[in-house]
Amino acid sequence: MSSYSDFLVEKKGPIALVTLNRPNKGNSWTLETYEEMARIQEELHHDEEVLVVIFTGAGDKFFCAGADLSLLAKLSPQYISQSLYRYQGINTRWDRFIKPVIMAINGITIGSGLELALCGDIRIASTNSVFSINEVRIGLNPDMGGTQRLTRVVGPSQAKRLIFTADTIDAQEAARIGLVDILVEPDKLLEEAFKMAEKIASMPPYAIRFAKKAVNIAMDAPLEVGLMYEEAGSTFCMGTEDKTEAVNSILEKRQPKFHGR
Repeated sequence: MSSYSDFLVEKKGPIALVTLNRPNKGNSWTLETYEEMARIQEELHHDEEVLVVIFTGAGDKFFCAGADLSLLAKLSPQYISQSLYRYQGINTRWDRFIKPVIMAINGITIGSGLELALCGDIRIASTNSVFSINEVRIGLNPDMGGTQRLTRVVGPSQAKRLIFTADTIDAQEAARIGLVDILVEPDKLLEEAFKMAEKIASMPPYAIRFAKKAVNIAMDAPLEVGLMYEEAGSTFCMGTEDKTEAVNSILEKRQPKFHGR
């Protein structure tokens, strides 16, 4: 894997662990951080050995504190108007990534840090994590997908409550309202994330890919469109070698060996 200034990227078998590595800055991000993240996405997209991505923050205090405040002090309305879509798109690429993305949330998750976490397919959080989407406090509306993804995840009333008040909620409340999927003790976070990633990586890759896209479509499209996509995906998967291997392994009572074909 390539080396990066603001990230650590490690491959462990079919799993890539991406760590936002700015702990002395609360794992906050700059424009350069996002440009690096785009390069990581491109590298992982084309790496056929990687089947699942885990994203976390360095250290045990912050997952991501959002944008570096020095960056916010420099941005202009003109820059936002011309360039925000690019950084929104980098977030969206995790949401639409060709491979499943697990967010392993390990502490304070604030503002656009929470908006980044919302881009994962599955969110596993440590019990000491806290969450806040607090942009209104600094005179902004959430603009890295927060108004859209948070609403889809927890519903409009909860999204409005969290956005309007800028309240901080603990991990237990986050789980109760569906903001995170699984809570674990802090020292078990990566263990649990890898356990889930390994289980997903053991499945036929094309089946996972089509299933992820079908669920994403369900959030945005009419039922008829989603059903058509299910049909198309199932038709494709029916002709793969992995589907044949999956059925044969069950009949022969052995572990399957999938090759993404």
